Amino acid sequence: MVYLTLAGAIVSEILATTAMKYSDGFSKLWPSLGTVLGYIVAFTLLAKTLKSMDVGTAYAIWAGAGTAVVAAIGMVFLGEAASTARIVGLLLVIAGVVVLNLGGAH
Repeated sequence: MVYLTLAGAIVSEILATTAMKYSDGFSKLWPSLGTVLGYIVAFTLLAKTLKSMDVGTAYAIWAGAGTAVVAAIGMVFLGEAASTARIVGLLLVIAGVVVLNLGGAH
C-alpha cells in the first residue's frame, strides 16, 4: 500500500509540474489552480508515505521519478531538446534511485 501512496504522490507531482509549464508564470487561472492542487495532493500523499517508509528512500523515488518523467514529457511532448547528455542524465537519475533502493532499510 505504501508504494501505491507514493505512486499517487509521484503522479500528482508530475501533473502539477506539467500544469505549471502551461500556467505561463501563473498568469493563466486553470493551469495555476491545477499546479496548486497537484502539489497539495502530492505533498499530502508523500507525507502519508513517510509514516511507513524511510525519508531517504521515499524522497529519492519521488524526486527521481518525477524528475525523469517530467524531463521525458518535456522532450517528447513540449519540444525540449533530447540530446545525448540529457538522456544520459535521465538514466543516471534512474540509476541513482535504483542504487538507493538496493541499499534497503535496516
